Amino acid sequence: MKMKKVSLELGSGGKLMRDFIDQHIIKSFPNPILGELADSALLPNQMAFTTDSYVVDPIFFPGGDIGTLCVNGTVNDLVVAGAKPEFISLSIILEEGLLWEDLEKILKSISSSARNAGVTIATGDTKVVRRGQGDKIFINTSGLGTLIVRPNLKNIQVGDKIIVTGTLGEHSLAVMLARGEFGLEAQTKSDCAPLNYLLSFWKKGVRWMRDITRGGLASVLSELAENLPYSVVIQEENVPVSRAVKGATDLLGIDPLYLACEGRAVLVVPAKSASRIVAGLKKDTLGRNAAVIGQVEDKVGKPGELLLRTISGGLRLLEPLTSELLPRIC
Repeated sequence: MKMKKVSLELGSGGKLMRDFIDQHIIKSFPNPILGELADSALLPNQMAFTTDSYVVDPIFFPGGDIGTLCVNGTVNDLVVAGAKPEFISLSIILEEGLLWEDLEKILKSISSSARNAGVTIATGDTKVVRRGQGDKIFINTSGLGTLIVRPNLKNIQVGDKIIVTGTLGEHSLAVMLARGEFGLEAQTKSDCAPLNYLLSFWKKGVRWMRDITRGGLASVLSELAENLPYSVVIQEENVPVSRAVKGATDLLGIDPLYLACEGRAVLVVPAKSASRIVAGLKKDTLGRNAAVIGQVEDKVGKPGELLLRTISGGLRLLEPLTSELLPRIC
């Protein structure tokens, strides 16, 4: 009998990962806090708690490195859960032979990123594995924040608008080009950045947020739709994509809706507040390309579906990512 083994697709952030979490993690550790499956666990005493591991390859890429990534990724998971980031833990696994110069650069990146995001590195750990038993450096972080709001999917209503805070796919493209696997060149940098500026929008009517990481926008919104008694419809012509990402994805046959970001979020807001919120987002450098891209529907499609209204006018069903487009992007 052939033994079942873990595949790279399990880490895609798409359907296989979600099935793994449902069928193995939740069943192994049943409790109401974990069962919410939010970006951060919402704890008693108005606290939020999150954890993540970073194995990006290469460890340096245009626009950032594994150090900026580990801080910003943790901060962003707290922000979109409705919490003000406060403290981060830092656990580093080093491979024997890593250059001291590279380690020092990464530590400086962590320090400057934490300072920029207003968080304190409060605790951590360091381990070293033998040459060949790791890949230069892996980092695990946990983050603790203070809740300013408790998001609730039940607050989402028909007609609510879907907003993205910026262009899609720069992080995936930057990492892909840094690997040199496709022989492409493009003037693009990772969008890796802290999303603290979004905290104030929780008080301006935002009903729900998620950062757009593994699996891309399509996977994030598919998961949202599956948890609603409505459908979600987005307009292809309204989705912001940079010229560099569009050119590369057209050439490679990759859908930018499935590419990861590390400094973008998707918001659900009341229709009456959408224009005001987009205008507010555009005041920040990170939100200058914010746009309304769709809405929650009850007359198009079926409950739980994510649909793309294409430029030609047709409707296309979008499903969660089922395979790993670009492994180890975070």
